Amino acid sequence: MPGATILGVYLYFVLSWGPRYMLHRKPYDLQNILVVYNFVQVLASIWLFWEAMDAAWWTRYSWKCEPVDWSTSPEAMRIAWAFYMFFLAKISELLDTVFFVLRKKDRQITFLHMYHHTVMPMISWGAAKYYPGGHGAFIGMINSFVHIIMYTYYMMAAMGPQFHKYLWWKKYITTLQLAMVIRVT
Repeated sequence: MPGATILGVYLYFVLSWGPRYMLHRKPYDLQNILVVYNFVQVLASIWLFWEAMDAAWWTRYSWKCEPVDWSTSPEAMRIAWAFYMFFLAKISELLDTVFFVLRKKDRQITFLHMYHHTVMPMISWGAAKYYPGGHGAFIGMINSFVHIIMYTYYMMAAMGPQFHKYLWWKKYITTLQLAMVIRVT
């Protein structure tokens, strides 16, 4: 219920209340908040990627097919904990859209963006609750790797125009995201 409530409030804010609230207001300047937020997202993504590699893919998981370890062994519990942290990361990423609303960046709020930010918390909650481990960890590892790059870009973009000359690689982020989606599916 808490996750469903958070998603409900998120959707209500992004699709209804937030745009009405911002209708006659100037966009908020969230530069410092965005730098800190994106830095935290980079750190979380690095940790999730490292945890997936160290607890699973470098050590004991098969790259071909890996079933869920239903035991309460320390290894299985470590991976289950990482799945739960991945779910919490997806909840925290809902702030991406909230910041778009508060900055009046409505063009950034596409159907695909909303779909991704609504479905990922649901999928990651289900994985954390019912299938915490196995080959599903591969998707989380790939997602975390892409998010390291993506949130690094967002952080640098939020740091101001003096950093924009270093952001020539923006066009490759979407290509990377699509390549990872195609590769995983």
